[in-house]
Amino acid sequence: MSGTGGGLWMEVLRPGALTTLQDQGRPGHAHLGVPRSGALDAEALALANRLLGNRPDTAALETTLDGTALRACGPPGSGVVVAVTGAPCPVRVSGRPVAWGEPVRIPAGAELDVGRAASGVRSYVAVRGGFAVRPVLGSRSTDVLSGLGPPLPEAGTLLPVGPAGPDPVRGADALRVPAPPAELVLPLRPGPRADWFSPASLAALWRSPYRVSPESNRIGLRTEAGPRLLRSCGGELPSEGMVLGAVQVPPDGLPVVFLADHPVTGGYPVVGVVPPGPALDAAAQARPGVPVRFTAAGW
Repeated sequence: MSGTGGGLWMEVLRPGALTTLQDQGRPGHAHLGVPRSGALDAEALALANRLLGNRPDTAALETTLDGTALRACGPPGSGVVVAVTGAPCPVRVSGRPVAWGEPVRIPAGAELDVGRAASGVRSYVAVRGGFAVRPVLGSRSTDVLSGLGPPLPEAGTLLPVGPAGPDPVRGADALRVPAPPAELVLPLRPGPRADWFSPASLAALWRSPYRVSPESNRIGLRTEAGPRLLRSCGGELPSEGMVLGAVQVPPDGLPVVFLADHPVTGGYPVVGVVPPGPALDAAAQARPGVPVRFTAAGW
């Protein structure tokens, strides 16, 4: 398959419910009040870039539930190579079914339709060479909380395609992303404010399941239908720094797991932290109603 770049674009025909540009985010700026952002399912983004021979930090589109549609634009005879990973979904080029999770060439003028997720939540649409929009603080990620990064694409938006790197398209030798979970199991490391909760509440946290709430988004995975965590001390905290995976407990007592667009500070106590890795990637694909269990890690 040929590379991309050299006056190639992707025109957005159907933006979908929530489609954003994402790469590995902009870590290291929390002291400036800037969240990390980046792809929620980091392994799915990494797989898409490996399939296409892109650098790991290359920007792709992250869709939510109902996919997106794009048109390849460029000189006659040119084209782009794309790969769709993350939540499994139907993929078509000018109405013809093509492979999900494999590199696919799209000639200039042809349309790519990424359909509704069959399972999971977020699919990743990568192009060889990446989407070469202007970076902000070193990242092309859209942060829905702060508004940093490129704006949400609309119908008619033209996304420039960058030049292909030296690595070849890899194809099917890359490892597959695990299927979206039937149950989300989150390892939880202690603190810093676990001592703000009663022993009975902490015991219930390990013993009883929650469910993913429909109010979840890129900022945090909210829970419902589980035991409410009761505080063992009164008063309020001053705002403290928040990290990816922090499990904050608001006044309703239902844990919230902070994801990539989380705020950098917060005033509710953090009962523990889910470390970055496969568990948070799985959280990105957990639909509303999926059972959630917290397991003690390092207590």
